[in-house]
Amino acid sequence: MEATVEVKKRVLVALGGNAILRHKEKGTAEEQFENVRRTCETLADLVREGYRIAITHGNGPQVGDILLKNEMAKNRLPPMPLDVCGAESQGMIGYMLQQSLQNELRRLKLNLCVTTVITQTVVDQKDPAFQNPTKPIGPFYSAMEASKLRQEKNWAIIIDSGRGYRRVVPSPDPKFIVESFAVKQLFSEEVLVIACGGGGIPVVLRGEDGTYEGVEAVIDKDHTAAMLATNIGAEVLLILTDVDGVFLNYGKPDQKEIARMTLEEAKRYLAEGHFAPGSMRPKIESAIKFVESGGEKTIIASIEKAKEALEGKAGTVVA
Repeated sequence: MEATVEVKKRVLVALGGNAILRHKEKGTAEEQFENVRRTCETLADLVREGYRIAITHGNGPQVGDILLKNEMAKNRLPPMPLDVCGAESQGMIGYMLQQSLQNELRRLKLNLCVTTVITQTVVDQKDPAFQNPTKPIGPFYSAMEASKLRQEKNWAIIIDSGRGYRRVVPSPDPKFIVESFAVKQLFSEEVLVIACGGGGIPVVLRGEDGTYEGVEAVIDKDHTAAMLATNIGAEVLLILTDVDGVFLNYGKPDQKEIARMTLEEAKRYLAEGHFAPGSMRPKIESAIKFVESGGEKTIIASIEKAKEALEGKAGTVVA
């Protein structure tokens, strides 16, 4: 007998990197599948509770590994550009998520379809980020290797946290999601969709006919998640990460967890510099964008407390 559930809310679940790979793990297929399986237990439980979900995810470590493999094999196989590596990671992580989620749903006797959409996100080729690359990617290099790569490939390379030389790429703002209509259609027919992995494959419009072309960049995954949540008509953006909520003075003796923020408070805390770039800051920015675009609320919480967060018992609400 197949179970049926009444829909409570439409939720876009934005998974952080720890849903797939934990700190200090090697990144084997077995490790990642086990992490994904645990994550999908949580996601399937949300579905059983009546939440209709779509899913986005990070891909930083996986793309880093793909780039490292390219570098190690460059004398035998042609390296792939960053946009192709992003597409490769979307397929790999999507496969892990959809298989694991299908298995969990079957265990709960929920007959729902799960699918992954390889997703492109359009950025503006005139975005100032292209003139100021800031996002570190890929392996570390020696000073001699870095000098050679600057000359041969015209890469922007920095010293990353004193650990060595590393390539940096632009991180432009997302403008629209190419496959958003397809994702919305699937979502409206109760398909559990996995999309916009890693913020989407960055593409620009070229020429008068508006053809798409991939570019070497990384889009913030939370910014794209907020956009997708709005596009598919989700009522809640649930950003799941490795902390239980949002804190002021995080990591300091006087740190304070915030249970709820208004838009005005969130904007003030941003302006006061409470949230670190590349960490909590883009999550708060995305929370604000989603609510200002008509969303009911954004919740930021840990994966382990996802259900409690949707019930108002955990996490930080921005509304």
